[in-house]
Amino acid sequence: MRSRITAVLAVVVLAVSLFTTPAMAADPALKPFVLGSSGPGTIDAKLAEVKAALALEGFEVVGEYTPYKGAHVVVVTSEALRNNAAKSGFGAYGAAQRISLTETAKGLQIAYTNPLYMAQAYRMKDGLADVAAAMEKALGKKNEFGSEIGITAGKLRKYHYMMMMPYFDDQVKLGTHTSHDEALQAVEANLAARKGGCAKVYRVDVPGKKESLFGVAITEGDGADATVMKIIDTAELKATAHLPYELIVSDGKAYMLHGKFRIAVNFPDLAMGTFMKISGAPGDIEDKLKLVAGGK
Repeated sequence: MRSRITAVLAVVVLAVSLFTTPAMAADPALKPFVLGSSGPGTIDAKLAEVKAALALEGFEVVGEYTPYKGAHVVVVTSEALRNNAAKSGFGAYGAAQRISLTETAKGLQIAYTNPLYMAQAYRMKDGLADVAAAMEKALGKKNEFGSEIGITAGKLRKYHYMMMMPYFDDQVKLGTHTSHDEALQAVEANLAARKGGCAKVYRVDVPGKKESLFGVAITEGDGADATVMKIIDTAELKATAHLPYELIVSDGKAYMLHGKFRIAVNFPDLAMGTFMKISGAPGDIEDKLKLVAGGK
């Protein structure tokens, strides 16, 4: 009897192994950021080198800014990123990648958003493995960071911080306009006017869709870049590439990712006590981006 049971189990194991794809068999944990390099140097000395290395791998710099002293963010896009965005629902969020240069007591850290992680968090059509390889070739890869154990792709695609917290598809509608062009013009004008203490960092238009991604510097209030990061970005490896915040214009309507999703997905290990210290930030960011979006 025992030998018969053993034989049956062997058949089951064989069947599982035959019909399990590599992706199913191994769903590795992903982390939100990649440390490209660290060591001596300053932002001023390394910035041009970083941008040149990115250009060699086909990335286009669409914007950059200094959110606070000792930190600089460069934002890039590419044909691969834009084309993938065009195939994905609310794909504009994944049309850019962010690179940070952060001066610390131990030297300069050059880091970037992990394309493999962001592709899943933003439910992109493609996993962006080629983009990740190009980023690594341009900037290096010492290790991933931002979460102690990481999150698998399957869990990232349905990520939320905890029960009753928003998911990726719980978009916040910021404003509605009569046309897509009108919405774009309103956002551009309001950013130029620095409504709500906000300024434009970049814009990426998604090909073949009425959808554009804006990066927004926030300089005032509870949701200000410097205010939020001073509280949440306290680990040795700096997650400066969390910034800037985004809004998208999609077919005449402006949206943003809910702050309780957007912050948490980049800082998934954030303790509830720390989260409570920035409890006013999500609402403040929403109020400011509504001023930027204009419309009804």
